[in-house]
Amino acid sequence: MPGPSRPLWQVAGKRDLDQEREAQAWIETVTGQRFPPGVPYEDVLRDGILLCQLMNRLSPGIIGKINTSGGDYKMMDNLSQFQKACTKYGVPDVDLFQTTDLWDKKNIALVTTTIFAIGRTAHKHPEWRGPILGPKPSEENKREFSEQQLRAGEGMIGLQAGQNKGATQAGQNFGASRKIILGK
Repeated sequence: MPGPSRPLWQVAGKRDLDQEREAQAWIETVTGQRFPPGVPYEDVLRDGILLCQLMNRLSPGIIGKINTSGGDYKMMDNLSQFQKACTKYGVPDVDLFQTTDLWDKKNIALVTTTIFAIGRTAHKHPEWRGPILGPKPSEENKREFSEQQLRAGEGMIGLQAGQNKGATQAGQNFGASRKIILGK
């Protein structure tokens, strides 16, 4: 339960300041814009302008118009456009933060997770020649087995199947009768 002494973001997700610094450095490198000194990470990203610029650097023109003025509604629209651009770019839905996670500062850890997901997805875009964020996703390791190899495996019982040596139903008493003592 969030109390008056605990910030709300601690409830939603544990922030990793090293990951935030890594995400910030990647955004700065890709966009060519530095975060203003002394301004918290979430406050720089909150209006969605920098996030939209990031997506347009990764995939030029993926976001048509970025709102740079016009109040809260326009800034929240930037976040919505950013999320749609992420989906078009190939970021899985499960990795996307909700607008309120950043706007209301409810789950900044999930915002960082989304940025890392974008960085991983950049691996899938050969046209992107810039820096990548996070580890490269694993690739498929397809294997071919001969008919003989497949038949040889059919007769084996794997160790995961376990064993049942000595297993009996002795001692089980499902539905044991109630003992009624008469004559008290």
